Amino acid sequence: MTKTPQKYNYAVIATDIAIFTMQNEQLKVLLIKMKKAPYTGSWALPGGLIKGDENLDDAAERILLDKAGLSHVYLEQLYTFGRVDRDPFGRVVSVSYFALIPNSGITPKTSSEYSEIAWFSVKNLPKLAYDHKEIVQAAIQRLQSKLSYTNIIYGLLPKEFTLGELQTIYEIILGKKLDKRNFRKKILSLKLVKKLNRKKSTGPNRPAELYCFTQSKPQLVDIL
Repeated sequence: MTKTPQKYNYAVIATDIAIFTMQNEQLKVLLIKMKKAPYTGSWALPGGLIKGDENLDDAAERILLDKAGLSHVYLEQLYTFGRVDRDPFGRVVSVSYFALIPNSGITPKTSSEYSEIAWFSVKNLPKLAYDHKEIVQAAIQRLQSKLSYTNIIYGLLPKEFTLGELQTIYEIILGKKLDKRNFRKKILSLKLVKKLNRKKSTGPNRPAELYCFTQSKPQLVDIL
């Protein structure tokens, strides 16, 4: 196999972003299909190099918009991936992020640099370029952990939702069932959500009360 020519003489900094949403009761991550060799046809996380005149968060927001067409979503720095051979073009250190978006009213789109953009279940990922599988796994672990002590779940939900929908998302991400009575009692006691005095039809069952989050900014809370 022909070795890829080294493009960078010195170490450079990049960022890669694991973007999650909920679809059809599955946690999914957004991937883009690459055109560039040696990963032509492979899927990858949206990412790119950080410019010399921008800070990390600004770079992540720029790449989120340029590579996925997304903005104003929950975005958090994840971890630094710096294995020497992680990029065939040279010494590239990636400061990764993860983002959360609701599955409503948002249509991701990528640039002409890539051939496709699509959602994939985290349980059925294609082969990923670079070390992006490690980044996705680290992001899932961070998300699972933060559900127990923060309110960042708001990043995955629409403006209006039922308590049943909220609990279902917790259960899918954590991979376990939660006691309905205890879960609702805790969520309501923390005043993270408020009732909207409207109901939503949920099939054969009686309509369920609709709620919204009392605020959409991160805070520490003892949920689980």
